[in-house]
Amino acid sequence: MSKDAYIHKALPGSPGGPLLFVFHGTGGDESQLVSLGRDLVPQATIISPRGDVSEHGAARFFRRTGEGVYDMGDLTRATDKMAEFVKAHVEAAKPSIVLGLGYSNGANILASLVFEAPDLFDATVLMHPLIPFEPEINGSLVGRHILVTAGKRDPICPPNLTTRLEAYLRADGADVTVEWHEGGHEVRPNEIETARRLFAGVAQGV
Repeated sequence: MSKDAYIHKALPGSPGGPLLFVFHGTGGDESQLVSLGRDLVPQATIISPRGDVSEHGAARFFRRTGEGVYDMGDLTRATDKMAEFVKAHVEAAKPSIVLGLGYSNGANILASLVFEAPDLFDATVLMHPLIPFEPEINGSLVGRHILVTAGKRDPICPPNLTTRLEAYLRADGADVTVEWHEGGHEVRPNEIETARRLFAGVAQGV
């Protein structure tokens, strides 16, 4: 699969340094999370793909038939396509570590990548993911660092499903942290700071 399988934005970083993939939420685009990525990992090369599915004009990474009801066949298609896209960029960059960050729909495609290819990312940040199904993890998540962030009053991602996702990941051996805030689906400063600490620690070999 080509490095250009998705329309994307690429920001160069330190050669041989971290490679950070960022995945936007529904209605976002390849510019939505680039500045956050640069802030979190200043030395990283950043790759930000645009979702290839349109939902009434809003870009997404896979189709759904309703709120929280996924087209599982299209999720499989999108996961396979994105995995090849990520691998092509990793092979070209030969980075020190591979990091992933996604918000909302972007967190969902990133989580699906983690389930399908656990060795693809060294650390991932899933901001407000919604995984309404029991994942099948293709391998082991031992040694993989995963941060899940969530709002206790998130109307889109119910807290009980966040807790269930944490249990799935932990049961497969991942090093999981969950960062909550008292609000809804918005990203708050405590999430960003926890993500910064995670990425910095992994980059330093902690």
